[in-house]
Amino acid sequence: MSSKILVTGASGNLGALVVESLLQKTAASNIAVMLRNPKDAEAFTSKGINIRIANYDDITTMVEAFKGISKLYFVSGSDLEARLVQHKNVVAAAKAAKVGHIVYTSFSRKDGAVNHTLSTLAQGHLIAEEAIKNSGIPYTFLLNNYYMEVIPLFVGENILTSQTIYFPALQGKSGFIARKDIAELSAEILTTAGHENKVYEVSGEKAYTFDEIAKLISEISNTTISYVSPSEVNFEKTLKEHGIPQALIDISILSARAIVKGEFEKTSDNFQKITGRKPTSLSKFLNETYGFNTN
Repeated sequence: MSSKILVTGASGNLGALVVESLLQKTAASNIAVMLRNPKDAEAFTSKGINIRIANYDDITTMVEAFKGISKLYFVSGSDLEARLVQHKNVVAAAKAAKVGHIVYTSFSRKDGAVNHTLSTLAQGHLIAEEAIKNSGIPYTFLLNNYYMEVIPLFVGENILTSQTIYFPALQGKSGFIARKDIAELSAEILTTAGHENKVYEVSGEKAYTFDEIAKLISEISNTTISYVSPSEVNFEKTLKEHGIPQALIDISILSARAIVKGEFEKTSDNFQKITGRKPTSLSKFLNETYGFNTN
């Protein structure tokens, strides 16, 4: 009898990619998705995937959604404040529904301390990990590094026009990994045995500074890109002058500060060990993302 896998957050960027990866490894009849909005169902029902309507704020609906589920792919909530409670709700529902295994999307960090620079982000993940461990349900924690997809947020969408990366990360490094690679790794873990009670660092095989990113973009675009690491004060002043919302400025500064402190510097070969192939290179990602002409 095949195991039933349920993916939460399936309408989101990561969840949708996980579902697509699962479809390459198992029958659609073995996959279920949990959605908040029934309007999102058609994209999945058309592929033969089972729909469960529930949300992280309602334990009762989740208990019903999780019935008969062998493996739960638990995507962390997007509301950093609300998920401090929501993550506990998910685990409580999984325990009540007798889910067999939880694969949780956590975050890479230098250590397990709660005094992380991005404290609200860290707290939600640590609460989830603790609740899952205390539940007694077998688990797999994926300590995901920064997605490569966040680079344009820090670097800018029009890098060939600005020709400057302006971000206060000094020479701090991040082990960026492509979101699609995390999805492929996740699908492999969900469809194979031997991952119970394991914690996997999910990072690229090399960590990069933004100075190195500037040099990579320069090489593949044939345009000289400079990297400037301003003070946090000057960075905030410049972004305000460009009309950037304060909330986005604050998260950018905290992200840069965390990178400087080495919170995302970890690298790993877990992707290759588990999937049998190399992860997407940063050079390939940048080329595809920005559409550089390398001819």
